[in-house]
Amino acid sequence: MTKLSVNINKIATLRNSRGGNNPDLVKAALACEHFGAEGITVHPRPDERHIRYQDVYDLKAVIKTELNIEGNCQEQKFIELVLANKPAQVTLVPDVLGQITSNHGWDTIANQEYLKDVIPQFKEAGIRVSIFVDPNPKMVEAAATTGTDRIELYTEAYARGYHTNKEQAIAPYIEAAKVAQEVGLGLNAGHDLDLHNLKYFADHIPGLLEMSIGHALISDALYSGLQNTIQMYLRRLGKL
Repeated sequence: MTKLSVNINKIATLRNSRGGNNPDLVKAALACEHFGAEGITVHPRPDERHIRYQDVYDLKAVIKTELNIEGNCQEQKFIELVLANKPAQVTLVPDVLGQITSNHGWDTIANQEYLKDVIPQFKEAGIRVSIFVDPNPKMVEAAATTGTDRIELYTEAYARGYHTNKEQAIAPYIEAAKVAQEVGLGLNAGHDLDLHNLKYFADHIPGLLEMSIGHALISDALYSGLQNTIQMYLRRLGKL
């Protein structure tokens, strides 16, 4: 069944807005695990505007589920951070400097040689590799020849179209998922998934292993509490 990995970037954003350590990111991550999260995701950026590099070390020391570190592998400091901490999974995202949030997947054709060069650095350290891609069959096919273990489908387009025509919105993702199965890639998904669109996506995407959810989940927790919110998301995935 599909695992829920909770992205805690927004908790770090709140902490950083006042300095100090309130809310305590490690305590929040452990609470997420205690309340049922099956993984913790962080996406450190060079300006450390939310997740700080030290946070990754602190989290790795205590996380009992899977730690997933997302980020731009074109930054040498990111590569060094991941190799030093050896998370269960690294998700490679083609961000540019100063980008507010991830907004596109890899062009796995144009970046084929680069990805073939960088991915083995992580795999040789025993880290599962996932790369962020758009729901384009050609990009999925090309991802399979980079050496990655998984892809993460960028789901913003699905979330944007869900309320007007959910069948149309999900169609490219179903096709991409089928291609991923055919070429032997594991499948993750993330970005703008929430309590409204999550179940439909999970029910219709074959072979979906993991969903990473942060902004919507942490926002919902402001109204419903962290424990209740995580369990609501798990119920959408058929876990409770």
